[in-house]
Amino acid sequence: MEVSALKLPIHKHRLYPSTRFLYARCEGCRVRGHIYGGYRCNDSGCYNNASPGGWFHKECGESPSEINHPSHPEHPLTFNAKTGYKRCHLCGLLIRSGYCCAICHFVIDMACAQNLPPPPAIEHPMFHEHSVVRTKEAPLMDPCKICKSLIDEGYPYECLTCKDVFHLDCVNQSREVNHSSHSSHILDFFTSESLPENAEKTCILCGEESAHVLYHCSKCNFSICIDCKRNPPPLTVQHTKTHRHTLSLLARRVSFTCNVCGMQGDRSPYSCIQCSFLVHRDCIDLPRVININRHDHRISLTDHIGRRGNLKCGVCHQSVNQYCGGYTCSTCPDFVVHSSCPTKHRVWDGVELQGIPEEEVIPPFKVVGDNLIRHFSHENHILRLESDGTSTRDEKTRCEACVSPVYSDPVYSCEQCGFILHETCANLPRKKQLPFRNIQFKLYAPNMDSYEAFECYACKTMFSGFRYKAYRISIDVRCGTFSELESYEFHDHPAVYYNDKKASPRCRACHHRGEMSQHMLSCDDLIVAESGIALSACACLKC
Repeated sequence: MEVSALKLPIHKHRLYPSTRFLYARCEGCRVRGHIYGGYRCNDSGCYNNASPGGWFHKECGESPSEINHPSHPEHPLTFNAKTGYKRCHLCGLLIRSGYCCAICHFVIDMACAQNLPPPPAIEHPMFHEHSVVRTKEAPLMDPCKICKSLIDEGYPYECLTCKDVFHLDCVNQSREVNHSSHSSHILDFFTSESLPENAEKTCILCGEESAHVLYHCSKCNFSICIDCKRNPPPLTVQHTKTHRHTLSLLARRVSFTCNVCGMQGDRSPYSCIQCSFLVHRDCIDLPRVININRHDHRISLTDHIGRRGNLKCGVCHQSVNQYCGGYTCSTCPDFVVHSSCPTKHRVWDGVELQGIPEEEVIPPFKVVGDNLIRHFSHENHILRLESDGTSTRDEKTRCEACVSPVYSDPVYSCEQCGFILHETCANLPRKKQLPFRNIQFKLYAPNMDSYEAFECYACKTMFSGFRYKAYRISIDVRCGTFSELESYEFHDHPAVYYNDKKASPRCRACHHRGEMSQHMLSCDDLIVAESGIALSACACLKC
C-alpha cells in the first residue's frame, strides 16, 4: 500500500491515513456522524454488513496514551482500549474504551476527553426560559424538548420547573452561527414547522431531511442540519488519485453527473472549475482494489470504463456510463460496477487490496491419471470420471455434494466405497464469494460416515451435503452455486439476489411472505431505474 500504516493505542490493528468521506460511527469516540478523512482499519474483522467499521476521526486516531483532564485534575488518565462497558462519568454513555484513572477508577470516553467537562447547571440556556441541571440518572427515554428525538443514552439536562429534558448537545445551541459552508450570511436556528412551506427543509450538505430543527438562511433558502453545523465538510480537498487539482466544495443545490461514479447528484459536489470536474463527496478516495460478494475475482477502480460488451452494474444492475469511472475485472471484461455501489450497497468486505498479493487458487482435486482424480473430500481413494452417459442409476444414488440423484449425469465415482460426485460438483471452488455476507466462504465436506444435517443460512432448509462455511454461517452448495442473471423455471426473466429485511415481499413461486431473515430472488426487469430497489420478488431461494 502506498501510505504507511500506524500502530496507535486506540486500536488493535494498524491504521491507515485516509481522505475518505463517509457516515459511520467513530470507533474511538463512538459518535455517529460524518467522518471527513481520519484513519481507517484495513482488517475485514472491523467491517460488517450493517455498517462500515474500523474508522476514526483524525483527532481520535491521534489521541495520546495519557492525558491530564480538568474533570479529574488529581491524577493523569491513561487510555484503555478495553474498559469493559463502563459508564462515562461525564456524559453517562456506556463505553468499551476510554481514559481511566488507575487510582480512582474514574473513566471518561474519548469524546469527553477532547472537550471541557459539561457544566452541572446552565443558568440561562439558549432555548429555555428556566435554568437546567445535569442529571446523573439513567436515560429517561423521553423526547428532547429541542430536537424531539428520544434521549435513550447518556445523562440529560432537566428543567426542575417544567420537567422538560434536553440532550447535552441540544440545550445550549447557538441561535445564530457563521458557518464555513455559507459565509455570506448568518444562519438562524429554526424548527422545521416554523419555516414556510416552500422553504428548504433538507440539509444542503448531506441531504438529510430534518423533521425538527435546522439552521437556515432565509435570503438564500439555504439549510443545514445540526450534525453538519457541528461537523462541517472541508471547503477544499486535495487527493490526486481522485483528481489532479484541488477540489472545492460547491455548497448549493445543483444537478450534476459525478465524474467518478457516473451517477446523478443533486447537491453540494466537490468541483474543479478548470476541468469541469464534479464528484460526490463520498466518491473521493474510494478503495482502488477490492473484493465484493457479487464476484469471484478482484475488481479495480478505473477513471474511465470505456466501451464494453455489458454496461450494467454487477451490483445494482443499472446502466453504467462508459465515459465515467467504475470498477472493472481484469479476468471478466464484461463485469463492471459503479464506483459508489460497493460501499453504498454493503457488498465490500472493507479491505483495500492494493499492494497485497492475490491468494493462490487451490484446486479442489489433483489429476492423477487419465480421467482419474484425488478429490480433497475423498483423499484416501481415487475417483474415476464416467462421462459417457451409459451408466444409469436409480434416484437412490445421490451425489455426496449436492445430495441430488445422479441418473446418467457425468460423475466421478469411487470403485472401492461407492462415493460419487457430479462432475460439476467435483469442480466446485474451494473458496468463493457469496452474496449473502461480506466474507469469503470455504467449501467444507463432512465426514461421509456422518449424515448430520444443518440449516442453510440462505434458504432455511435442512441439508446434509457439502457446504460453504464462514464463521458460524453455513450455505448448502445449491445456494452456494447461485448465479445472478440466470433464468429459472418459475420465471421467464433473469433473476438477481435481493435481501431487504424491511420489505418482506411475497414469493411468487411458493406464495409465502418472506421472513425477516429470508433471502429472495428478484426479477431483473423489476428494478427501479435510479434507486436499485426491487419492486417485488420472484421467489425465495428454497423454491
